[in-house]
Amino acid sequence: MDDITTETYDETYDDGDTLGGRITRARDLAGLTLEDAASRIGVTDETLSEWESDRSEPRANKIMTLAGVMGVSPAWLISGAGDAPQSPGISLAVDEMTGEINRLRELALQITSCIETLEGRLVTLTRAVNE
Repeated sequence: MDDITTETYDETYDDGDTLGGRITRARDLAGLTLEDAASRIGVTDETLSEWESDRSEPRANKIMTLAGVMGVSPAWLISGAGDAPQSPGISLAVDEMTGEINRLRELALQITSCIETLEGRLVTLTRAVNE
């Protein structure tokens, strides 16, 4: 039973990356240079570089600051749990596709309505011919 729980936990929360990898990914997707991010977090470039390369780890208060500066959840930074940050290009593409799907659904409704109208007219014409 413990094996099942462990497998489920690993599949749900293990994104295959390290804390340093997630910090680097979040910084890159936030569009921040190492220098800019370090300045906003209140640490040296060297300190942030050590965190990103997993040579050291930030304290809890710096995890909170990192998460805020980079727009991610502290839980995701620490463990990979939750939604990972996405590049703006992906978000834009998702929004565009969602819009197209909604447009196609509306067109499908209009087509269905037209088909039903034509079927009604066909029934009326068929009755008129058979009478």
